[in-house]
Amino acid sequence: MKDAMFGGAEHVSLFLPISRTTTKANNTGAWSFMRPRYAEKTAPCSARCPCGEDIPRIEMLVSRGEIGAAWRTILDENPFPGICGRVCFHPCESACNRGERDEPVSINALERFIDKAAIEGAEATGISAASPKGMKIAIAGAGPAGLAAAYFLARLGYSCEIFEASNGAGGVLRSGIPAYRLPTEALEREVKRIEALGVKIHYSSPMGAGFAEAVKGRFDAIFVACGNGKPQKLGVPGEELAVDGLAFLDAARNGGEAAAEAKRKGGAAIVVGGGNSAVDVARTLVRLGVSTTIVYRRRREDMPAFGHEVARALEEGVRLLELRAPISVEKAGAGIALKVRKMRPAELGEDGRMKVLPEEGQPDTIHADAIYAAIGAAPAEAWMVPPKDEALASMSHCAALWSGPAGVPVLYGGDPVNADESVADAIASGKQAAIALDAWFSGGAASVEAALARSAVGDGRALSMELYRGGPRSGRASHVVALSDINLDYFPRSKSARGQSLAPEAAIAGFGEVEAALDAELAAAQAERCFNCGICNDCDNCRTYCPEVAVFAARAEKGDSWIAEAGPDRSVDSSYCKGCGICVKECPRCAMVIEEQQS
Repeated sequence: MKDAMFGGAEHVSLFLPISRTTTKANNTGAWSFMRPRYAEKTAPCSARCPCGEDIPRIEMLVSRGEIGAAWRTILDENPFPGICGRVCFHPCESACNRGERDEPVSINALERFIDKAAIEGAEATGISAASPKGMKIAIAGAGPAGLAAAYFLARLGYSCEIFEASNGAGGVLRSGIPAYRLPTEALEREVKRIEALGVKIHYSSPMGAGFAEAVKGRFDAIFVACGNGKPQKLGVPGEELAVDGLAFLDAARNGGEAAAEAKRKGGAAIVVGGGNSAVDVARTLVRLGVSTTIVYRRRREDMPAFGHEVARALEEGVRLLELRAPISVEKAGAGIALKVRKMRPAELGEDGRMKVLPEEGQPDTIHADAIYAAIGAAPAEAWMVPPKDEALASMSHCAALWSGPAGVPVLYGGDPVNADESVADAIASGKQAAIALDAWFSGGAASVEAALARSAVGDGRALSMELYRGGPRSGRASHVVALSDINLDYFPRSKSARGQSLAPEAAIAGFGEVEAALDAELAAAQAERCFNCGICNDCDNCRTYCPEVAVFAARAEKGDSWIAEAGPDRSVDSSYCKGCGICVKECPRCAMVIEEQQS
């Protein structure tokens, strides 16, 4: 039969069969010998974060607008998000897989945004002290290590008292970091959060070598976390003419005479050192009207100071004289004369920094009105470091002498025992002390090693309180996700971002905070850049691409309540999965594995 509508073409009737039954009777899963499963893993940023924060989960929550949940996730592992969001050296970013593709996620800036947004939104912390266990812990020092230990111990049910020599809590946070980097209100807010857990801080209570004996009989354990308060000397003739950089920073922040004198004197100054303290001294002097030069014995790229802080110092007018080593300090009229020897690069050291050797020739002389030494610090007294004893058990961030002079467990933490002297490492030290003590009280000294092992994030440099307490995160594998594990087809290239900074001329006019927090739009964009390495974020690729419709997502039936949970809530129906592996291949973030099916 011809159809005129189609130019006389022949019309053929089509009869299509229609099935009235399902194909569920065909158990295609019986054909397979491979089986996919959900297996969350460890992100490299979390493994490198000294505090062991669950960074991929935090960023996932921010990308969904769940700021309160993200904040509480940080607080599970770190009592100081507002502080660390400003001053942390963010090793997490150097480990970020995204950095190998384009630029790392701005994890540090996101942490600060989360804290600010959560506080402005009056979010509940979800933090409370656990039921009292009836044991008391004495802590020497209210720096970040001592405060963190008290925070975690209180949350585990221990009563804590901190004995602090000064009239304020924070240690180096209060005395050594300028207000333009860490405003006082941010510090005090987070100290109050710890005191709200019932932690008592005894101010103006200096400790001495007899501290353990002084608290004997009143406490069940002692944590010594006094930090490094004794400045290192320049080690050259005339070093007594140099002003202690740490003491100067304390004076500048808390109204001391050294800062007032620098402001009156003006003129030019030299700062010797290459760490953050040296940069902070230089930037503080500039704000007091002093023309300042940093003298450093190695190259700029070898400076242990944060790279962005060095760059900011140079923008603010600080000069940097590299490859110059001090050899003497002398009086020169009303000022000083610093003699320096030129150095030359030699070879890379084990720490990744270039070694230097002196060049031939006569030394140079630099004239200034004052010189400041900022080359590091050491424990102020011998009792603040662990004794060299066979009973000493070393851990990654603290050391324990289980049978101390008072007959109770004694732990030592903070900068004196940490390889890296940072705020984050000090916090990690306090957390490790809390886990070790809780394990010791629960099962004796022999149980500590196993407790720390189950708390390890990735390779074990960082510890997680959630892992220690057996939370959902404990279901993840210790395998650290590499860039090669990520399906990059799902991640277009993009750039990192930080908050807006004051113009240099405005910044040096006072001690107001230089860098603002990210705004909500930028924060969301940064969070969305995160690969969420190793964790399921419900992208639904596995279910979308499964040719057998064998993937089930229970979360889809729970509305929005699942967002604050952890771990995948998905399953693969083994009756129908043929083990093709498409779901594993199309998982963007390595949250699945495929294995040979066991009979």
